[in-house]
Amino acid sequence: MKPNKCEASILPRSFYDRDTLTVARELLGKHLVHIVDGTALVGRITETEAYIGRMDKACHAYGYKRTARTETLFAKPGTAYVYLIYGMYCCLNFVTEAEGEPCAVLIRGVEPVEGSNTISQLRFGCDVSNQSAYQRKNFLNGPGKLCKGFSIDRHCNNLDLTVPPLFVSDGDKPSKLHTGKRIGIDYAEEAVDFPWRFWT
Repeated sequence: MKPNKCEASILPRSFYDRDTLTVARELLGKHLVHIVDGTALVGRITETEAYIGRMDKACHAYGYKRTARTETLFAKPGTAYVYLIYGMYCCLNFVTEAEGEPCAVLIRGVEPVEGSNTISQLRFGCDVSNQSAYQRKNFLNGPGKLCKGFSIDRHCNNLDLTVPPLFVSDGDKPSKLHTGKRIGIDYAEEAVDFPWRFWT
């Protein structure tokens, strides 16, 4: 897949301007694309989590709480929300629903489709062929891991996902879809049990 082919099938804003749970499910199998220095880094989305601020205590903007950090969550649908955790790892989210509704989908995992060696160099400092068994198993199976491999950082916060360099393009609908509880939100009271994680 060449960059121009990726760009020809960019998902429109209307894709994101829908129910967050629907978007989270339908992102599975789509292609995350980040064009870095002219190279298209492409990965098939394999795991997502939904966050809905108006009633979800796991969301950064629960109860419509606006801060400098959460302001991007109130942006128009199809905006990238990138935040830092533990002071060192970035997480990529896609803002969903109507502008002013703090909702988003966290991208938790991808599988490389194109630019694998570049992704591996960014992630581990080596080509794919030189990865250890541990590195192969843990290549892009986490939000911080995929952000490192795709060169996504806080500079990507508030980017418009309907135009390059960071966007999502069509992919293949997965044959199976699994649903379960989200990860790492023990503080979120009843929201801990919401089955809002989706994976292939």
